[in-house]
Parts: sequence; C-alpha cells; structure tokens
Amino acid sequence: MTTKTIGIGVEGAVQAASKYFHELQKIINNSLPIDTSTLTRDLRLEEVELSDDRSQWFITLGYSISEDGLGIRSVREYKIFTVDATTGEVQSMKIREV
Repeated sequence: MTTKTIGIGVEGAVQAASKYFHELQKIINNSLPIDTSTLTRDLRLEEVELSDDRSQWFITLGYSISEDGLGIRSVREYKIFTVDATTGEVQSMKIREV
C-alpha cells in the first residue's frame, strides 16, 4: 500500500469543510421561499481523522437545528466531510448518525 504525502494540514481541511457547508447553505437559502439561515446555528468542529493511507481527511461538523423556529428547542445534527489531503477539495458530505 502506498501512502500519499499530505498537501494540506488539519486546519486547511477544517476550513474547506466549513466553507463547503456555508456555500451549500447559501444555495439552499437562495432556492427556498423562506429564510433558512436561522435553522442551522452553532456550527462546531466535532471530529477529525486522517485516513490510514493519508489521502483523505474526515471532518465532522455539528450544528443545532431549531425544531420550533424560535431556537428554544433544538436538536444537534452532524455531517462528515471527506476532504482530499493533497488538494483540499471536498469530495463528499454525508450524514453522521449518532
């Protein structure tokens, strides 16, 4: 098995995942008739992992979603972002079940 040289560090991978998440939120906000910016808040870094072959970062971001629209009742949701360790490109975003 060949291991790759890491082109970006953990900070770059986290920044790429966060930027990707925010860009998707902008697309969603622009395509819906309601303002969804208050539906997700409190974005936090939850987990970081480098793949065994050092080719990918797995970045888990968590955020709160308001259940009542007021922010009084909320649930925590998580997304796992796969980031190419050489280029910093986000390859996927998946739901993280807890």
